[in-house]
Amino acid sequence: MTKPHFASFLTFILLAVIGTFLILYATPQGLGLFDDSIAYIAGARSILNGDGYRELWLASNQPMTHFPPGFSSLLALVGLSGLDPLRGTRFINSLLFGGNIFLLGIIGWKMTKSQIAGVALAILFLVNHSLFRLHTTAMSEPLYIFLTLASFLTFYYYFQLKQKRWLIITGCLVGLAYLTRYAGLALFATFLVSLILLKHPWSWKLSRATIFIGSFIPFALGWSIRNRLLADSATNRTIVYHPITAENIEMGIYNFSLFFMPFETWRRELMRIPNLFIVIISIILLILLTWLLYKGLKKFFQPPTETPEILSFISTLYIFGYLASIISSMTWFDASTKFQLRILSPIFVSLLIMGIYFLNQLWHKQKYLSAFLFLFIITLSLSGITTTITDLRKGGQGYASFQWFDAEAMEFLRNLPEGTRIYTNEAAAVYLYTNRGAYVLPDLVDPVTGQERGGFESGVANLQKDVLSGEAVLALFDVSKDAQTQAVYQILSEGLYLAFDKQNDTIYTAYP
Repeated sequence: MTKPHFASFLTFILLAVIGTFLILYATPQGLGLFDDSIAYIAGARSILNGDGYRELWLASNQPMTHFPPGFSSLLALVGLSGLDPLRGTRFINSLLFGGNIFLLGIIGWKMTKSQIAGVALAILFLVNHSLFRLHTTAMSEPLYIFLTLASFLTFYYYFQLKQKRWLIITGCLVGLAYLTRYAGLALFATFLVSLILLKHPWSWKLSRATIFIGSFIPFALGWSIRNRLLADSATNRTIVYHPITAENIEMGIYNFSLFFMPFETWRRELMRIPNLFIVIISIILLILLTWLLYKGLKKFFQPPTETPEILSFISTLYIFGYLASIISSMTWFDASTKFQLRILSPIFVSLLIMGIYFLNQLWHKQKYLSAFLFLFIITLSLSGITTTITDLRKGGQGYASFQWFDAEAMEFLRNLPEGTRIYTNEAAAVYLYTNRGAYVLPDLVDPVTGQERGGFESGVANLQKDVLSGEAVLALFDVSKDAQTQAVYQILSEGLYLAFDKQNDTIYTAYP
């Protein structure tokens, strides 16, 4: 390794160490915790208990199928050292943030053949407040992004070295990504389409595609067979049409605006311009799609032409493959999926990669303009991440906040006799703070299918009967919600004894 290459690796490592430290510094109370976070943590604890991958936070404790096992398995692996998965998430995500910085540095370098561009991409990721905040939450996306970036690199090395082993490794990494998030299917499609477009002749296309598919299939097939045997469902999804709501689209635009403009004062002013960010998003996607079609179709129809740069090509193709994947999931498979930061984060990473790609192209023509744009982006990003770190250090996020930590309702539930059944609208929080599996409430609409759920009346009757028997309680948190939700809570609690009413939380029991 030459001295310049060695210096670049040291720089990437240094940036990775800084990133790891910043995550630890920003989360003194631990990572942010939400519903899915508790599912992963409970799943890891179930594995450590020797019970397999199960829904430990629910009283039913059924085999888990809704969430793939990748992140929980990693938490369980770390847990073998004696570190509880709840604490292990902070250790893992801080290392993953550093690892993602390092991988992006390598990707930027290999993509542009410029070590400076690699450093620039690593720095851009390090100071991006949206992606930084993502790594401060106990979710599976940081691991998914790590596996995605690793697979990008191994696919690149396959095209560079023409060795089948790199394609096999890519298939295995994509399999692990699928076991981390079902969105890994978009990654699978990205590489498969790339092989079809960029390889020639057809005998090579088919043989290499077969090798790649064969490397991926054992992971997806093994998980599906396990789910069929234990839960009679491959992924706990059913095909039901539920169009994407306007509120969901607005959430996506809001998160894109945060990514593009981290300086909050300017962002708020820009948001006042009607449809500005919709136009910006559309223009960026149109430019990327035009570039992608030109590069890909030219190589497909004219095989002798030069193969497009691999890392930029698959990064762009992945944006559209991933978008198609999540839109189809929202529309047909899971109405509860929203355009949240965690869902959009893989797109943001690819946009950073392509941003550096085009800045590097501009550098060869207009060095000063390219440098100015990069410094302008970094300046805004530094403002955003400074504010983010300050906010994060004020207290835990989600279920890790003092609102939950100090909730008197949790103390009431902890003091209930062992074996008392708990019906609640916050099963994840109840499990986290009482270490008891809870029962979810009967509801009118299935959040996954978006369709009416039958048996609401009988569910309410059974709940009330169980509570009035003295063997169960009804715990409702944050009861001052919208009128429709309050009406449901009133139906659930009708005829029960209000034993606790503090801090906007209520607990109903049998009459004393």
